[in-house]
Amino acid sequence: MTVTTRALDYTIDGKDYEAFIAAPKGDPAPLVLIAHAWAGRSQFENDKAHALAELGFTGVAIDLFGKGVLGQSKEECQGLIKPLVENRPMLQDLLKANIDTMKDQPEADANKVAAIGFCFGGLCVLDIARAGADIDGVVSFHGLLKAPGNTVDTITAKVLALHGWDDPMAPPDDVKAFGEEMTKAKADWQLHAYGGTMHAFTNPAANDPDFGTVYDEKADKRSWASMRLFLNELFA
Repeated sequence: MTVTTRALDYTIDGKDYEAFIAAPKGDPAPLVLIAHAWAGRSQFENDKAHALAELGFTGVAIDLFGKGVLGQSKEECQGLIKPLVENRPMLQDLLKANIDTMKDQPEADANKVAAIGFCFGGLCVLDIARAGADIDGVVSFHGLLKAPGNTVDTITAKVLALHGWDDPMAPPDDVKAFGEEMTKAKADWQLHAYGGTMHAFTNPAANDPDFGTVYDEKADKRSWASMRLFLNELFA
């Protein structure tokens, strides 16, 4: 399959952002947004957009921090996500604006929309569903699971959470609360937990067991396969 790629400069509330779009050449394809981890949009997310395009989707790695902003240390990354994590309604508005912008792109089938996210991005896509955004489904890879205080009464987007059971950033109590939250909101939800697996299990560069971030090849492959099944069902 021939894949086309391009950068997209866009503005939300007067702030400049830059996304990366990868799409199969030809007609508009189902749109899958990729929400980045806490460092910002990087080659990791761009590669996921390209991989999605090879599967027949229009993959868009969105930007939530601003054009060219990338954290270089744990402290910088924590500083980047802090204002968004502490103001979830603001984060949700930013995510909705990103969805609206990407639906308008010529590569996108605006009637078929999903979002996937990694780490902080996993929290983001869950918040897309929680905010009642006009989207078909979301997939969280090792995302933070704690709920905001403003979840809609009924979640209409289908939800898939792919989780490392030994993730110290989303311990079993958070998993239980997440299931209860999704059930209360009448969501069509799934959770796949991978035993012996920590946070950031899809990132080959993750190798800090003391911090709780370790790559796991099996969980990486299994979670991507689960996402493919989910998206194929979603857009059937």
